[in-house]
Order: sequence, then structure tokens, then C-alpha cells
Amino acid sequence: MRANLIIYLILITVSVSMLVGCESTGGKEANSSAAAEIDREVDIALAQLFQTTPEARDLAARAKGILIFPHIIKAGFIAGGQYGKGAMRQGRRTTGYYNIVAASYGLQAGAQTFSYAMFFMNDAALNYLEKSSGFEVGVGPSVVVVDAGMARTLTSTTLKDDVYAFIYGQQGLMAGLGLQGSKITRITP
Repeated sequence: MRANLIIYLILITVSVSMLVGCESTGGKEANSSAAAEIDREVDIALAQLFQTTPEARDLAARAKGILIFPHIIKAGFIAGGQYGKGAMRQGRRTTGYYNIVAASYGLQAGAQTFSYAMFFMNDAALNYLEKSSGFEVGVGPSVVVVDAGMARTLTSTTLKDDVYAFIYGQQGLMAGLGLQGSKITRITP
């Protein structure tokens, strides 16, 4: 039984690693096309967030940058993983592309897609993302996940944390949606 569990965990780890390795290795045109696709999906995801949570628009006006992952895929049965690509927006301009990867183990089953937006509120948090070899959620700048109730109470006097994160647009069924332990890395699409 224990050997089967170890084999299963190895297979999940290899699968997530393969997803990470799926970055485009094509020429300049392929990279340009992939970047344009990410930008298009980010535009749609950000518009969806602003439509469903109008308070996010006010937060965006105060943020130094917004990292948006339009489609994160999360799946698992006992062991699981998640993966997605996104873009950093500063003002209305894309300043970089990133992926998010995580592996997990525990009582879980199902598959889900969702969108994720991180509002970087100060230069220190933004610099940490840009200069680190991988931003790990839960390590480094403080990240607060915002739910609908908290979003309504955000004001200039209550905004004290480094990063505010919104999880939205969930589709599918998967128990326990959290990003602790996720790693965000800069990519060249």
C-alpha cells in the first residue's frame, strides 16, 4: 500500500513538472502569439473581476501592479496539482508573464478551474516578485485572500497588507480552494 502511494505521488510530481515544462519553445512568432493570447485572456478575466466585484476596481487604482491568472487548473485525488499562466499589469501595460504551480497531498478529489488576481500594494512586494527566483505564496510579502464581505470593507485606512488576492470564476468541483504553497515564476511565453 505504501509503495503504491509513493508511486502515485511520483506520478503526480512528474505530471506537474511536465505542465511546467510546457512553456512554448517555438520561435519569436510563437512566443508573440502566446503572449498575445495570455494578454487577451487577462483582459477578459480582469473585466469579469471588476464586473462581479466592483470594489476590486478601486483596489486596482491604488495597486502598484496586478498579477492576473485567467485560468488556473486544479485537479487531484489524494495528491493533486494546479497550474496556470498569467500576466503582470502595471497601469494598462503588461510588464511580465508568469506561471503558478502547486502540488498538494491530502483528502481531496475533483477538478476545478478558476481565476486569480493579486493586487501588489507597495513597491517592496512588487520588487520581491520581480527579483526573486520564484514568489512563494505564504513566504515573503503578506498575502490576504479577499472574499466578498471583506471586499466591501476595504478602504484607504484598512489597506495595510502587501498583497490582496481575489479567487473568482470557479468552475468544477474541488473541496478546499487555497493557494498556500503555490509558486509563481516569471516565464517567457
